[in-house]
Amino acid sequence: MVVKRDGTRVPFNPENIMRGIVAACGKRPVPASEKERVIREVEEEMHREFEREVPSRAIGKRVADKLRAVDHVAYIRFASEYYQFSTMGEFQRELDDLADRTSPAPGHPDLFSGQ
Repeated sequence: MVVKRDGTRVPFNPENIMRGIVAACGKRPVPASEKERVIREVEEEMHREFEREVPSRAIGKRVADKLRAVDHVAYIRFASEYYQFSTMGEFQRELDDLADRTSPAPGHPDLFSGQ
């Protein structure tokens, strides 16, 4: 069972995770196989770490962490909903943190510095 933020309990449904990932990815070049891998890994980790009930925040955090490694734009989209950013400052701090953690791949522009 998944324990939602308001305390309600619902059955675990991987389709809910997929909807969030699809919304975050939008038209980003993230293959379906990569989205499915994220769901599979999150589901396996939740089964290993929790016996009966999983807080929805644990699922969301794990999805966010995995999306960070898959696609930075999808990650920011997902994180803005998951962390419920309410100010531009919160959004900017997350962008700054992401920029600090990453460096551009060879041959790819640094999206955070505008170069």
